[in-house]
Amino acid sequence: MEEEQRRMALETALGELRQLEHALSATAERDRSGRHLVVSSAAHGELHDELINRLAGLEETRAAARCATALKPRIAEAEEDVEELRDEFLAKRVERRQAETLVEAAEARDALAAARRGQQSLDDWYLNRFRGREREPESAAGSPASAESGVDAPEPKAEAGET
Repeated sequence: MEEEQRRMALETALGELRQLEHALSATAERDRSGRHLVVSSAAHGELHDELINRLAGLEETRAAARCATALKPRIAEAEEDVEELRDEFLAKRVERRQAETLVEAAEARDALAAARRGQQSLDDWYLNRFRGREREPESAAGSPASAESGVDAPEPKAEAGET
């Protein structure tokens, strides 16, 4: 959840940085068009139109320079913000992946322990079954009835008066 929030903040900051960089590119284009206007007005004829175009070109160049001067610190600040947000995002991603690795390791240990317990249970069952078969011949030697049924029969009691 936090990682997703960090990613969204990073994308927003990157979008703002791209807008500022685009504005700086537009400012550079404005400067080029102003210089072109100054050059073209010098090459063409009429004095009045030439002067107006030259002044307009110079003003475009000055305005572009002011915009570029204002945009460059904002771009630098936006780049720092993006770098900071990228670091935070990557730290959250690393934190999540480490947690996933720990959980996976714990699950693997639990699965291994469960498999060992299951195997131990099977080993105990088989060992008890084997020991039970060893005891059956010993108890069968006691009486013929017990050998047939597998249960020791009680001895008959003498009644009072019989001797």
